[in-house]
Amino acid sequence: MNGVTHGGIREAIRERIVAGEWKLGELIPGEMEFAAEYECSRTTVNRALQALADEGIVERKRKGGTRVRPMPAPQAQLKIPIIREQVESRDAAYSARIVRRETLIPTAEIAQLLGVREQSRCAYLETLHLSDGRPFVFERRWVNLGTVPEFEQADLAQTSANEWLIRTVPFTRGDVSLCATSADAELAAVLGFEQGEALFTMKRVTWLDQRSVTATRLYYAPGYSLDFAI
Repeated sequence: MNGVTHGGIREAIRERIVAGEWKLGELIPGEMEFAAEYECSRTTVNRALQALADEGIVERKRKGGTRVRPMPAPQAQLKIPIIREQVESRDAAYSARIVRRETLIPTAEIAQLLGVREQSRCAYLETLHLSDGRPFVFERRWVNLGTVPEFEQADLAQTSANEWLIRTVPFTRGDVSLCATSADAELAAVLGFEQGEALFTMKRVTWLDQRSVTATRLYYAPGYSLDFAI
């Protein structure tokens, strides 16, 4: 045995699923194959696969093997935009600056929004996304560490939380609302506009089955328009 842990195998298989090595609903290798590949025991692989099943990423059936968990068609079609790609699609250079990052006990409002206990530990992040060096969108994000514990130690130096979560954590549904927000002093200072300016605002909560993943508020700089096809 090479000392690999079930947690390490879980993350390796998760990354392969997110990368699209196996399609939704497709059968993945069995315990014996993974045990041989990762040079570990079947028990270790079993624990890794069961953890992924508990997260809703795969589904396991006795004598039926393990499959990537299929999502209902409408949910599978839902796509959260990667902010970097939004900026680059405008022929602009993307960059991001983390304004604040810490682990906090959420407020009662956030705890209710995420469906967690008020004493649960959550990651809180504020990020300013830039387009050609100018403010594009200011992001306030809470992440449920009960669902995504690895986010607490995630390296966000080169990849924003927005992109890291989209590429790392599957979700089964999302709640989205769009509105206008009058810029308060903090938003006006961060985005470089006058206080009271109307900002296009997107509020979003994503879920993995019955567990929340993240709650996000995006405040776009004046002049932003949301374009999409139906």
